[in-house]
Amino acid sequence: MYKGLVIIFGFLFLGEIVVRGLNLPIPGNVVGMILLTLALIFNVVKIEDVEKEAELFVKNMSIMFIPPGVGIVLYWGLIKSQAVPIFAALIVSFFVTIILTAKFVEFLGGKRV
Repeated sequence: MYKGLVIIFGFLFLGEIVVRGLNLPIPGNVVGMILLTLALIFNVVKIEDVEKEAELFVKNMSIMFIPPGVGIVLYWGLIKSQAVPIFAALIVSFFVTIILTAKFVEFLGGKRV
């Protein structure tokens, strides 16, 4: 169990180092996940080494939504005053995500979707 946690948190730490070292404008945890994904694809890390810990994180993911929920309650006045731009951004990003996902699946599958 400890081996998987060390691998997962090691890639998180590595992502933070890369972001701070290269002064990138993206979160270190995203870079860490990309590096972990590449390590899994190229068999640098075996899926069996991180599978149990990943399942544990996914099963308890609802705990991760508590801080944003508290933030929404805390800043409700600000959110309410900016409701139109927030909802516009949500709607636009939703459609952009759907279109890009469809194009990516089309690209990977080589077929028209």
